[in-house]
Formats: sequence, C-alpha cells, structure tokens
Amino acid sequence: MSTLTYPEVGATRLGPLPDKYHHLHHRTRVGRGRADFEAAGAAVTEWRMHRTGGARVRASADRAEAGVRVRVSLGVGPLRFTAPCQVVWAAYEQDRIGFAYGTEIRHPERGEESFVVELADDGTVWFTVLAFSRPAVWYTRLAGPVVPVLQRSYARWLGTVLRRVVAEGRGGRN
Repeated sequence: MSTLTYPEVGATRLGPLPDKYHHLHHRTRVGRGRADFEAAGAAVTEWRMHRTGGARVRASADRAEAGVRVRVSLGVGPLRFTAPCQVVWAAYEQDRIGFAYGTEIRHPERGEESFVVELADDGTVWFTVLAFSRPAVWYTRLAGPVVPVLQRSYARWLGTVLRRVVAEGRGGRN
C-alpha cells in the first residue's frame, strides 16, 4: 500500500509537471569537470547537501534509491516542520545523478521534488531542483503564496550549499 499523497508519481523524472500545483524550477552551476560532478552527485544522493544546508535528515538507507523513506525537518523548537517523504526514483547515470522524493501522509504539502546533478558537454556541472506541490494542511493553505517563495529560497540555498561542498572537496580551488 502506497503512503504517497499524490497520484502523479514520477512526473519530475519524465515530465511534464502536472497542472493544479505550484511549480518550481531552479538551476545553478555548482562546478566543472567529472570530479566535481561525482562529488556533487554523492553529496546529493547521500543526504550531505540537505544536512549541510541545515536540515535534519533521517533516512532508511545511506543513499537515495526508490522506496527509501526519508524524514526531512527544518526549523527550530516549536517552529520545526517535519516532512515525511519516500524516494520515488533515483538516477545514477554517466552524466546525470539524482533522485526525487514524494510526499507521504503528514507532510504539509502534496507533491514531488527532484534534486539532479548533470554534467554538460562543455564540462559545466549543473544542479537542478524541479518540483510540484500544493498545500496539504491548514497552515500551508493559510500561508498561501508565502510557501512557494520559501521553497524557491530553499532551492537557491541548496545550490549555494552544494557549490560550497564541491569547492571544499577540491580544497577550495575554483
């Protein structure tokens, strides 16, 4: 029995994103070359990007694979929000590494979010966050247009964090 809270499972992998959701698409350069690509891919799929970005992550596996259960929490004290998710797809390809998780029961939103690192033909390493979501509980409905703004800010923050993780992996050299 699936505990996912939306029917469009996998839409962030194959597209198009479904209607009647807020859409998020953020892409940022995080490095250059195969070594940066491998480092960024590992940081994304082994939860280091999220943890370094300030999230608490509890996962049923050390690496993203379809079916892995993940609980991501952000905030402090009574303002800490926990988001139960399940990895719905993972990609470990020659020039593309990443995964998507979907919302489970008790998540404040309904939808899916993917985190993908790609190595372009020119050697540029790109990080993309692609998501669709809509409110699932009263407080995210009440927050209205603030939630997509926060999601966009968090996606940008993750790009910054990933760029820093990659740079630190090469000794801070650019």
